[in-house]
Amino acid sequence: MPASWTFAVARDDLSRTTLVEGATPTLADGEALLRVDRVGLTANNVTYAVLGDSMRYWQFFPPGPRGLGPQWGLPPLWGFAEVVESTVDGVTAGQRVYGYLPPAGHLVVRPDRVDDSGFRDASGHRADLPSPYNVYRATAGDPAYREDQEDLLVLFRPLFFTSFMLADQVVDNDFYGAHSLVLSSASSKTAYAAAFELHGRGPRLVGLTSPGNLAFTRSLGCYDDVLTYDDIDTLAAVPTAYLDLSGAPATRAALREHLGDRFVRDVAVGLTTQTPNADAAGEVFFAPVQMRKRRQDWGRDGLDQRFTDAWQRFTGVVSGWLDVRVDAGHDALRRAWSETLAGRTPPRVGQIVQL
Repeated sequence: MPASWTFAVARDDLSRTTLVEGATPTLADGEALLRVDRVGLTANNVTYAVLGDSMRYWQFFPPGPRGLGPQWGLPPLWGFAEVVESTVDGVTAGQRVYGYLPPAGHLVVRPDRVDDSGFRDASGHRADLPSPYNVYRATAGDPAYREDQEDLLVLFRPLFFTSFMLADQVVDNDFYGAHSLVLSSASSKTAYAAAFELHGRGPRLVGLTSPGNLAFTRSLGCYDDVLTYDDIDTLAAVPTAYLDLSGAPATRAALREHLGDRFVRDVAVGLTTQTPNADAAGEVFFAPVQMRKRRQDWGRDGLDQRFTDAWQRFTGVVSGWLDVRVDAGHDALRRAWSETLAGRTPPRVGQIVQL
């Protein structure tokens, strides 16, 4: 088996990267080896790095065993991997799984709770981390999987899960009593997927975006109106909830100034401009929290079915909103990271890297 490799970024300067090669990991009893195959790069991955310390994202794939010092971090990616070796019953070589992966050639996992749907990684360093990120779904047992939609799953599934749970929380809280919902970074995949779920179900949906993304965002048809950030003072002065996916302090300040006491809810969702916004917001949305609530309400199968139904509705339209760009190799991964970090990826482009 060929040597493995790892791509890492400097935790204090995400634009500084390194690539190291090493021996392919060997397994202990109870472990399986995954070969990372196909991953996506979106603003969501940058968010993981920006929040690497505060939300513990750096802890999923520690750099030490890969020969890297603590100043380096491995930004988590979503995608597909293949089991190439296993010491665990029910996890077999050739099995294809979807889940949280390092920017690396291989990943050693300790499969637990193995069934037809896949397994969880029970590695000790992941025991106290949010459980949804430790799930590896076997394609053969995944109701949302279709081979011809792999790239959509890579690019959108984690984002759409966040969007799906965000929309569900908004509905679950009776839209916070708002007459208008305002979403920043409206051209981002997470924002417009949430808007797709919310459109026509209650309050008026208003997207905020940059002038360069205005035409694209309006073309989606999932917002009732789309404005540039400079046009916030034209918003109707009605009870308004803000779903902040940009983290831009100036946007929050402008909304508060314009709406006054009609600014009824302020929820930080993500960071597409890399400005930590949790302290300034009224609250922070974290998808696993709402997921746990709905698992109690609906059960695991009920949640999976609702997600699958929503995913199928979304994939029926999203392919018309996206141009998938596929590149290959770890150098392509480095280029895609740099482009995404710098915000140079057009909203219509989805970046896939075959490793």
